[in-house]
Amino acid sequence: MSSPEKLLSISKVSLAFGGVKALTDVNFHVNKGEIFSIIGPNGAGKTSMLNCISGRYQPNQGSITFKGKEMLGMKPNERSDLGLGRTFQNLALFGHMSVLDNIMVGRHHLLKNNFATGPLYWFSGAQKEELEHRRAVEDIIDFLEISHIRKSQAGTLSYGLRKRVELARAVALKPDLILLDEPMAGMNQEEKEDMARYILDLNEEWGMTVIMIEHDMGVVMGISNRVMVLDFGRKIAEGLPDEIMANEHVKKAYLGEEDELLMEETA
Repeated sequence: MSSPEKLLSISKVSLAFGGVKALTDVNFHVNKGEIFSIIGPNGAGKTSMLNCISGRYQPNQGSITFKGKEMLGMKPNERSDLGLGRTFQNLALFGHMSVLDNIMVGRHHLLKNNFATGPLYWFSGAQKEELEHRRAVEDIIDFLEISHIRKSQAGTLSYGLRKRVELARAVALKPDLILLDEPMAGMNQEEKEDMARYILDLNEEWGMTVIMIEHDMGVVMGISNRVMVLDFGRKIAEGLPDEIMANEHVKKAYLGEEDELLMEETA
């Protein structure tokens, strides 16, 4: 039996802001075809880790390799060109633009025609290229069941629908690895179930490897292949969902947070 293909490798990554350490010597890898979840209490460094992978932050030390290529020093758009896409914890849509146009923005880096060939629209292949991109966007719209809002301004939509549009834009990049930062935050139970189904289908039918940050443990344990736990910027556990659920260090990390929340509620 052949060993899984490593798509992403993180080695000894540390990140600090002034004297505050956000990440300390974090090591893990993600195999091609996995759904890999990162969990941990608030402030554990989960989003900082995604920001290091996507290029928003540059670690102080360590190595991040994707498809065997070192990504430290690469700009975010260069990482997108390699096949990396992401959504954000705080929505980053263009509120004044339609859903369709927001998703088309996600195809921008795939365009081959530029400002020089654009004026030769009918002769340079730009027309054919645009039609191909629009067909790809329509496939994504159908897949995420948002045809009824395709012409709506993104800023007028409900929070749950805007989260779905942001996922659509990330999918439009045609990523091999997609980073999802709390894709189900603020959703009701029905919306969460729909989003979990979309993520599973992206993984199984569209062939996308997924790294997900999510606080809903039912979802995480239900759809993840492996789970890593961060606490105060350090990795405290990694393994199969059942192993993580039984891990005493993980229980302690979450129990501490629950106790604090309980004290706040009863104060």
